[in-house]
Amino acid sequence: MRLVAALLFGAVIPALVVSARSQSMSQSTNQAIDWPRVDEAIGRKAAVASGDAHRYGFPRTDLTVTLDGVTIKPALALGGWVAFKPMHGEAMVMGDVVLLESEINPVMSKLTASGIGITAVHNHLLRANPATYYMHLGAMGDPLNMAAAIRSGLAESKTPLAPPAATSPPPTVDLDTARLDQIIGTKGQANDGVYQFGVPRRDTITMSGTPLTPPGPLGVATGIGFQATGGGKAAISGDFVLTADEVNAVIKELRASSIEVTALHSHMLDEQPRLFFMHFWANDDAIKLAKGLRSALDRMANSRS
Repeated sequence: MRLVAALLFGAVIPALVVSARSQSMSQSTNQAIDWPRVDEAIGRKAAVASGDAHRYGFPRTDLTVTLDGVTIKPALALGGWVAFKPMHGEAMVMGDVVLLESEINPVMSKLTASGIGITAVHNHLLRANPATYYMHLGAMGDPLNMAAAIRSGLAESKTPLAPPAATSPPPTVDLDTARLDQIIGTKGQANDGVYQFGVPRRDTITMSGTPLTPPGPLGVATGIGFQATGGGKAAISGDFVLTADEVNAVIKELRASSIEVTALHSHMLDEQPRLFFMHFWANDDAIKLAKGLRSALDRMANSRS
């Protein structure tokens, strides 16, 4: 989920950034980013345009992934994305794409050949069938070139590249969402049958001195999703965004509520403060799980609305 070439992955700047600079630095140097042209290069309109960040969704709607008898909706745990933000006269891109094991190296090779850096490859889930992996990427340079390179890299997988079709009417969420809002402490949002929360931290996350704002679209807010599984139950997944001193306190709270910790790792290479991302899973009474998640949120420096 995020980074900046020269800062984050040192030597991995080549083709993309050099190309961008040799072409008069294009529109991202002294002008606003031409977002419609970025949309065209990446093959879809931004799913989120917030502040100066644009985020594009690449959900794995082609996959049928099951875990503990639950068929996972893409919005719960299969929603790949990339986000662009102007930075230092250029543009930064960061993202997290969802891949099958056989797709990892072809996509990685294509991306790195175009100057897109890889900052993490790992699991977010356990026992899923088929197993899915998550590749985090980032670079800095010309946004049109980077958008085209990412689209070309994803073409090495079976990630759907056509703009997603609108679902009409959108799937409902059969949960007491008002009660979930009350417990989590912020307003959630329904997205393709999943009720999602984004809880930003109180502290400001920076990259090369630039704040990573807005935090949600750039992947530095705690993300929580509820997918109804019937009878008031829900499958939950997402990730807590933590500093080192918060990690074990949050683990204890999650385990005390029988919420499984499925992964603990970094997503970026050079953010400040240093962050760790803790992924989780459970399928149980939705209200009970929300209370457990709230207890974990209370052990970290997050902002509540």
